[in-house]
Amino acid sequence: MTSQLTAPQPLERLNWDWQGHTIRYTVQGAGQPMVLIHGFGAAIGHWRNNIPVLAAAGYRVFALDLLGFGGSSKPAIAYSLELWQALLKDFWAAHIGAPAVFVGNSIGALLSLMMAADYPDLVQRVVLLNAAGGLNHRPEELNPLLRLVMGVFTQLVSSELVGPFLFEQVRKKPRIRRTLMQVYRDHTAITDELVELIYEPSCDPGAQKVFASILTAPPGPSPTELLPRVHQPILVLWGDADPWTPITGSKIYRELAAAEPDRVQYTPIAGAGHCPHDECPDTVNRLVLDWLSAGNRG
Repeated sequence: MTSQLTAPQPLERLNWDWQGHTIRYTVQGAGQPMVLIHGFGAAIGHWRNNIPVLAAAGYRVFALDLLGFGGSSKPAIAYSLELWQALLKDFWAAHIGAPAVFVGNSIGALLSLMMAADYPDLVQRVVLLNAAGGLNHRPEELNPLLRLVMGVFTQLVSSELVGPFLFEQVRKKPRIRRTLMQVYRDHTAITDELVELIYEPSCDPGAQKVFASILTAPPGPSPTELLPRVHQPILVLWGDADPWTPITGSKIYRELAAAEPDRVQYTPIAGAGHCPHDECPDTVNRLVLDWLSAGNRG
């Protein structure tokens, strides 16, 4: 599933100052702008098998490390979806300046929906890959026992005494690999490069505080709240073997695609997990480009 005909072109890492913080980003290609937004714990490199292909197809592809992730600064502040949305709005104004295709995975997909709903002039089309329902679970989404367990866990994560110890356990390379084995159906896609991509930013000063802040942050707006305000074309791709955002949670998108087939396309990806753009990039690249091509012809 992970085969590539040619080795991906190395991604140039660039820096941009946002509100006194360094934001790492990359850009490749020329043409219609496209913005790639990663999920929790990921970074620009998670798109390494997508950016060169999308750029070669005639798009000017931007990807950035959200504040707190990857090569971007990791200040000890309150993190939220709204903070990252403000970052994306300002990044668009500074670097793009034309309606763009927003492509997101997990919380990146939810951010793409937020941008489309709140800033429709900035977003021409949206591609959602295994979209998250929130930055964190809402209390009503959990049974009483799990709600109690998660409440205790968030207290421990935020603890000055226990939090750093827990983070050290979570960020160990063997633990990262085991976590990836839960969310990637194709284990051959779990390479040393992928593990290092996630591990390296966790060594940065401030990474533990970011981890604690995000895990205790409010969930933010839900797709149910956002979708009635999104009128752009939407492509929904969903790995059907995802244990984190199970495909059963994609019902709202399936129903929307059935009701508005000319605007919304829903395509499950058989045998893929939570990050299909990395697990089976050839499939995702083809589906995205075919959909965009059909829309441009229309």
